[in-house]
Formats: sequence, C-alpha cells, structure tokens
Amino acid sequence: MPSVRSGQRHEAGTGAPEAAVGGTQSIERAVRLLLLVGRAAPAGARLADLVSLSGLPKPTVRRVLLALVRTGLLDQDETTRRYHVGPEAYVLGTLAGTRFGIHALALDGLSRIARSSGDCAFLSVPRGAFSVCLHREEGTFPIRTHVLQAGDRHPLGIGAGGLALLAALPDAEAEWVLEANADALAAAYPGYPPAVLRAAIADTRARGYALNPGLYVAGSWGIGVPVRAPNGRPLGALSLAAIESRLTAERQGELVPLLKREAALLEAQLGGARAEHPPPPRPARIVAKAVP
Repeated sequence: MPSVRSGQRHEAGTGAPEAAVGGTQSIERAVRLLLLVGRAAPAGARLADLVSLSGLPKPTVRRVLLALVRTGLLDQDETTRRYHVGPEAYVLGTLAGTRFGIHALALDGLSRIARSSGDCAFLSVPRGAFSVCLHREEGTFPIRTHVLQAGDRHPLGIGAGGLALLAALPDAEAEWVLEANADALAAAYPGYPPAVLRAAIADTRARGYALNPGLYVAGSWGIGVPVRAPNGRPLGALSLAAIESRLTAERQGELVPLLKREAALLEAQLGGARAEHPPPPRPARIVAKAVP
C-alpha cells in the first residue's frame, strides 16, 4: 500500500493529493464563471446572477471574479458593476481562430511578403480602441526586430499596423480612439502624445501607407497598409518591420506596392463578408487597466 504523508489525504481510487484537487477545483470554477460571463454578452453579468447560475457561495464567486479581472480575462464596469469578457480573453480567442476568417486567409500573403522582403511581416486586427497582432511571419534577414509578437496588444496608432488601422477610421472615430486611449498612451507610450498621433494620421492618409520611424523602439521601423471590408471599414492591417537601415525612403517605395498588392488580394478573398470587427461602441469605464 502506498504511503501517505501526514496531513496529505488522497481521494479514493485516484491517488491525487487534496491540494491538487483543490487547485483543479479552483480552475474549474474560474472557467465556469468566465463562460457564464461570456454567455451574458453584450449586457454583461451581475454578481447576483453569477452566484445563482454557478451555485457557488457569493464570497467564492467574488474572489474568482476579482482574480479574472486582474488577469484581464474579465472587465468590470465601474458604473453598472456588471462583468464583461476582457481583452485577454479576446486575444486568446483570436489566436485560436487560425482555421478561419482573416487570419487563415492572410497566411499565404504574409509568407510571400516575408519571403520577398526578407523582413518580418505581420497581421494585426482592431479590437475596440486597440490593435492585436494575430500573426508574425519571420523573414530571412539575419538582423530582426522583435518588438511585436503574435498576441501583443497596443493602443491603435502604435506601430505601423496600428497606425494604418487608426488612419483608416473616420475622423470622429479616430478622435474617439485617441480620447479612449489617452491614459494608456500617457502611461506607457511617451513617444505618442495626441499631437504626434494626429500628425501621423494625416501623414498616413496623404502618403497612402503608415510609417513608424522608430517611435516605439528606436531603430525599429515599420510600414503598414489597411485591409478593408467591402463597406470600407478596416478589418486588419498588413505590415513589415525591420531595422532602420532596411526601410529607407527608396526601399519603402519598393515594399509598399508589395503590401498593397497582398492587401488587395486579401480584400478580394474577404469580399462580401461582413466586417469581423464592427465599429466599437463607446466603452464603459472599467476597473482593469487597459495597458499591455
């Protein structure tokens, strides 16, 4: 008979320590509550409803919800106190969606961009006032920039892909984005005050593509173009990132047509589809800090 150390009981027939069982139970509770909140979208879920639906004690539900808010998997509206699915849950969902939608359709094009340029190619999509990198395709050039990775989330306007998305929005919506991200930009993106972003939007529209001249990380440059739905709204952005010496004005002139060609092919594949990312409503203020 296997020995059992003092103070460590096992479940009959499993040999699992009580601590392990408790840890699994906590995970199962968190997943259950996360799913319940997700099913309550878009209205959100009240604490009382979650207690009733889950069958868990109120203190337990509150403790688990606060942990999920801290991780970004849930948000809580400061006014209504209702819980909503958070930004990190969105990131997980979009990263898991590699078998359908814009992500799957963009893979061949991203591969061609990286192969032709030798630099890293990216697909980013808008999520409210933020952009999420869905895919990074490595180039062959030995010196690479590692600023952006799949799953990274930044305010719209940060980086070439994020700027391409922001500049593709109508003026009023672009202004809403700048207002919504004001605190996040001031806290974590000192190189992007509102005046700089407004000038970058105007330059992007005039130039026909977005340019990030090392504003986020010195020496890491990028260019990007939007991918639009049939109604003109930006569904995503294709971008390239490289060290500064590889994105001279002359080389930008060579690479931008490559990005635009792949964006047009992707738009044709997506033609007729409904926008995957409709215009974001003005969000409620949330407890969770919206800074990556």
